[in-house]
Amino acid sequence: MIHYNSLKTLLILNDLEEAQEDFSIMVNTKYSDPNYNPAERPGLNDSDNIPPDCSGQNFFLIDHQFQSLLPLYTSKDEYQHFKSHLERLGKVAGGRLNDLAMQADKNIPVLHPRDRFGRDIDWIEYHPAYREMEQIAWDDFKMAAMSHRPGALGWHQVVSPPIKYAFQYLFSQAEFGILCPLSVSETSAYHFEWAKDAKLKKLFWEGLTSLDFSQRLTGTQFMTEKAAGSDVGNGTLTAVPDGDNWKLYGEKWFCSHADADVALLLARPDGAPAGTKGLGLFAMPRHLEDGSRNSYRIVRLKDKLGTKSMASGEIIFEGAKAYAVGDVSQGIKQMLGQVNLSRLSHGVRAAGMMRRCLNEALSAARFRQQFGEPIINKPLMRSQLLDIIIPTEQALSAVMYTSHCMQEAENGDTRSEKLLRLATPLLKMMACRDNVPVATASMETRGGLGYIEEWVNPRLVRDAQIGLLWEGTTNINALDVITRAIKKENCGEALREDMNLILDDASSCPGQLKSLLKNKIGRAIEFATIVAENPDSESECRRAASGLYNAKTATLLASEGAKIGAEGGDARRLILSRLVVDTRLTPRDPLAVNESSFQTEASKLLIDEAPVSLDRALEVISL
Repeated sequence: MIHYNSLKTLLILNDLEEAQEDFSIMVNTKYSDPNYNPAERPGLNDSDNIPPDCSGQNFFLIDHQFQSLLPLYTSKDEYQHFKSHLERLGKVAGGRLNDLAMQADKNIPVLHPRDRFGRDIDWIEYHPAYREMEQIAWDDFKMAAMSHRPGALGWHQVVSPPIKYAFQYLFSQAEFGILCPLSVSETSAYHFEWAKDAKLKKLFWEGLTSLDFSQRLTGTQFMTEKAAGSDVGNGTLTAVPDGDNWKLYGEKWFCSHADADVALLLARPDGAPAGTKGLGLFAMPRHLEDGSRNSYRIVRLKDKLGTKSMASGEIIFEGAKAYAVGDVSQGIKQMLGQVNLSRLSHGVRAAGMMRRCLNEALSAARFRQQFGEPIINKPLMRSQLLDIIIPTEQALSAVMYTSHCMQEAENGDTRSEKLLRLATPLLKMMACRDNVPVATASMETRGGLGYIEEWVNPRLVRDAQIGLLWEGTTNINALDVITRAIKKENCGEALREDMNLILDDASSCPGQLKSLLKNKIGRAIEFATIVAENPDSESECRRAASGLYNAKTATLLASEGAKIGAEGGDARRLILSRLVVDTRLTPRDPLAVNESSFQTEASKLLIDEAPVSLDRALEVISL
């Protein structure tokens, strides 16, 4: 029998189909079995004591919570159609895509400013692994086109938001970096729909949404300048009229997907007022219609902490040709539409990365022997695993709910528009924030090996950090939630109404828990409103936004658990709901023993992963 580590090496180096099959069988049987004890294995040597990671597993099939939630948030026909495709992506994500991501992370893009004749080319060279990942995302699974054109993966309509983000959720468990260009290409296309400009639609929308990989265009957005990070209105990039078009002069300081075919960016038309009101939105092609290069230069690529597979650079504009997108006086308003879509995608990616972290932590804890037994049996380790499980499941519920709100808003539901407006920055803020300690805790579970770049944990830790920065820091999103969504747009009342309806509809949820959750929702909205109305309370915005997120996700978990349990499925989300209330919405004495009989029993049921019946869940949450 080939040893685990030898087989994995063979798989990575040679990409042998037979080895991959043997590897998948191995990790999906003995090594993923909660009751497997390596000490019982004959012929054990020191290398066999190294706990495996999750590579080789099907990331869809091992995610039972994800599988149980999708039917709640999607139509039966759509779910049945895409289930096999999601399973296929789960296999790819755990196999080939995972290996490609490891290669691309270690073989970063290289900028070639000039050719050997001294001509400016600013060509970015990517490793073949990156190019193959593009093929998987854009071509094999049509992820950039599926929400714009019917026919992707054989579906007769455009896919719903819950299904679209389900693909991103699975993909991100293997690779985060390339989802930036994927997401920004997909979201850029909306501008050319909203603008209703036939010329721009022909130039850009057709390629951005093409189902034919050979005809595709890629998109991006450039916002950050040296003096204009979060303060976008301080930007100095200038747009000068040039007949029916414009020329751009200035610099952008942080440009992810720097060599995209078309970039959407904010610039100030010559003579426009200062601040955000003076910014217009422009589309700038990489190449002009005659095939020549546009007049801008990628000066250098950023040496980043994470997302190393994807190129981010600094760009100087030297009269680059650009097209106005819509009314040039409404640029910031138009761009915020794309920013909100990107924020949602960031939250989805953070949720997916947390799931990968959880799976890695469980795999290591079940296998790793310390002090004569698997470390998963240790009370402190079980507590640490619970700290990973809770935010991971919160984020998944928030993703499914937010994507459902988007679907309903697209169908014309005005209340869902308000819910989406609030849920999006909440998801981005909290999921991305939680992803950082979750990634760190997962690394710690693996011990010293979690610090070694041959394993996935260091990349998960590095990539998690960018979620705190892209599309607004935690502070920026907290301010958006409280000072805009709550104060200016009155989204709090829409949330209160929807959460109460969700609880009332969950007939199997016990009345005591319903009352508790309604109280928490009411208090969270009341607190957020008080903070929003008092300018002196700005320092409380993060705490107020966190309260909204935790109360909302606790409610969603309770409803989901009750519905799934009533149908004979796993009701553990009811238990998770109470855990969120106890650990994130209830004051705790830092100098007192806090673990209750409920928490002890809850950790056993959640970590051991056996399905929990509705009756058993109701029994436990009553402790």
